Amino acid sequence: MSLDLFRLDGRVAVVTGASRGLGAAMALALAGAGADVVCVQRTGTPDTADAVRALGRRAVVLTADLAAADEESVAALLDDAVDEFGRVDILVNNAGTIRRSPAAEHPRAWWDDVIATNLDAVWLLSQTFGRHMLEQGSGTIINIASMLSFQGGITVPGYAASKHAVAGLTKALANEWAAHGVKVNAIAPGYMATDNTAPLRADTNRADSITDRIPAGRWGNADDLAGAVVFLASDASAYVHGTVLPVDGGWLVR
Repeated sequence: MSLDLFRLDGRVAVVTGASRGLGAAMALALAGAGADVVCVQRTGTPDTADAVRALGRRAVVLTADLAAADEESVAALLDDAVDEFGRVDILVNNAGTIRRSPAAEHPRAWWDDVIATNLDAVWLLSQTFGRHMLEQGSGTIINIASMLSFQGGITVPGYAASKHAVAGLTKALANEWAAHGVKVNAIAPGYMATDNTAPLRADTNRADSITDRIPAGRWGNADDLAGAVVFLASDASAYVHGTVLPVDGGWLVR
């Protein structure tokens, strides 16, 4: 098999939550494989876009609060991306949030915020950008699921519900769109050393118990998603549809 199958030259990727963490790492991985990148983020900080340009690719920052996304604002994102680069070939639905509190005490506002960002925005982006991809006869959507797409977790009811739903949405869209040239898959990261897990890592006992269960013997880092996102974005995964790919150091098989 030629490694050219993994190249993304001439393609345009949109990555949400691209300013830091997993989103920034995936944006750079896609750029390293040849893609130009639209960085969708809440702030206009240029760090990720500058790093993409340093790799010789084009980049633009589009600001959006996806917790408040609606049909009009998402359509505007697509229009801006197409105005900038002429097309969109890859959408990575990475932006997400988490709220931690026991289920019996979990505020309704926290539930609503998590569902709006982690599920409603993913649906609106997938539907809107999916229409564009269907019209051009090709495209790839990569959703960011979670280990909690398979498990229940503790004190994160909204997050677990949203990530189960993202896995289901991934499969539903793949069923409809695979025959029309549009791939839809998801990545399920394990315990990653990011801002979202800072409270867990600050609890030494909890952090050590998690590490002890991971067969790889360590927490993941953002760069551990690079290979998975390039694979799913590229022609190397041409016959991969509707999968939820764990990148978890072996957590789920323990």
